[in-house]
Amino acid sequence: MVNQTVPSAGPGPAASAGAVSETVAERSRLWELARGVLDGNWEHDHTVPSRTLYPHQWSWDSAFIAIGWAHLRPDRTWSELTSLFRAQWRDGRVPHIVFNPAVSGGAYFPGPGFWSSDTVEGAPPVATSGLVQPPVHALAAWHAYRRMPSEQGLAALRRLYPHLVAQQRYLANCRDVGGAGLASIVHPWESGLDNSPAWDAPMSAVPAEAAVMRAYRRRDTVHADPAHRPTDLDYARYVTIVTAYRAGGYRDDGLAGRHPFLVECPLFNAAMGASEVALAGIAEVIGADPGPHRERAVRITEALVTRLYDPDTGTFHPRDLRTGRLTPARTVLGLTPLILPDLPARQVQAVLAEARSARFGLAARMDRPLPSHDRTATDFEPLRYWRGPSWLNITWLVRRGLLVHGHDRLAAGLRSSMIELVAAAGCHEYFHPDTGAGLGSSAFSWTAALLLDVLAD
Repeated sequence: MVNQTVPSAGPGPAASAGAVSETVAERSRLWELARGVLDGNWEHDHTVPSRTLYPHQWSWDSAFIAIGWAHLRPDRTWSELTSLFRAQWRDGRVPHIVFNPAVSGGAYFPGPGFWSSDTVEGAPPVATSGLVQPPVHALAAWHAYRRMPSEQGLAALRRLYPHLVAQQRYLANCRDVGGAGLASIVHPWESGLDNSPAWDAPMSAVPAEAAVMRAYRRRDTVHADPAHRPTDLDYARYVTIVTAYRAGGYRDDGLAGRHPFLVECPLFNAAMGASEVALAGIAEVIGADPGPHRERAVRITEALVTRLYDPDTGTFHPRDLRTGRLTPARTVLGLTPLILPDLPARQVQAVLAEARSARFGLAARMDRPLPSHDRTATDFEPLRYWRGPSWLNITWLVRRGLLVHGHDRLAAGLRSSMIELVAAAGCHEYFHPDTGAGLGSSAFSWTAALLLDVLAD
């Protein structure tokens, strides 16, 4: 474990004058480790998540990565986000993958040929997927600017603002399938938590067989242990869902009558609400009207509490629009609405109780890292992707929520946990939720980026 102190807020590795036990040498080592990962994954105008498993640009990865670059190369923060939004579709969606034409089409499955975005009206000239990911981009842009305010950053916010607004408008206008003010995801990949137990119930209704995957070559299991990745049956269902969405030209009208997977996700909608708060901040500094953004943030928060909070469990759950029911799994998704500043005190306290329970183990001094799924559940899997392992991006979001609501000691516990994980195992994609061992890709960009951000606190 790494001894803890509060480092300076500046971009360099020097410890603060009040530092007592986190050594300058250890902090410098971690800073340089993270810098090396980001520099190594930089690709002319964006950062790949990793050089092995993820050789293209991913949407919410770029948002988190932009936060890290603010501490090293603020120009790359704005290049990261600008390059992503250059691939924004005409309807406002920001695709979850932007394919690098210099990378072989077979380097990642499903590749650009599978998505066929070039056949869709309104898609950008570059090949992309047709799905989206949690809209954390305005949140990231605002956070990065506040970390390192500059004229360059202000100009970038002015350029990005209409694109961020269009992203939010797309989700509010085209994805409110339930009609209650929340956006629906049309695929588990859109949640960012691909194979979370939260999707087991709605996924079980998607007709598919594992044998479907014989027609494809998965690349993820070449670079990672298959026992740690989604199963072939999971992938068969993923393919089935994408195929259905692609067959409709990635249109969102009439989804309720034809699409096999429609879910309102707590994280996705919390990110949408928090991004409206961030857009209000951006609007103020660029001379736009922040009022509509604040109003939308309040409405999203109210809808999220009404639709996704379960008073019986005291936490938030996804709602399966096919059945109208909340999904039963208690996952880390339920903690993420803490990022909403207007979340009512009753829900804040309930979520804190959930987070501090044996299911997640939040404490001022963490014994184990924050898991992605209830570690007391019978289907908890400490090695398989989002079914148990700990991820720094989710930990960062929960920590941010704790700070928003004034729970600084608990936030400090998560900060220590994040630093200790990387100090012991390196900048891995994710970590064993009990031992802290590194899992997945070994030089993962958002891990490095968010490490830099917490080191700078």
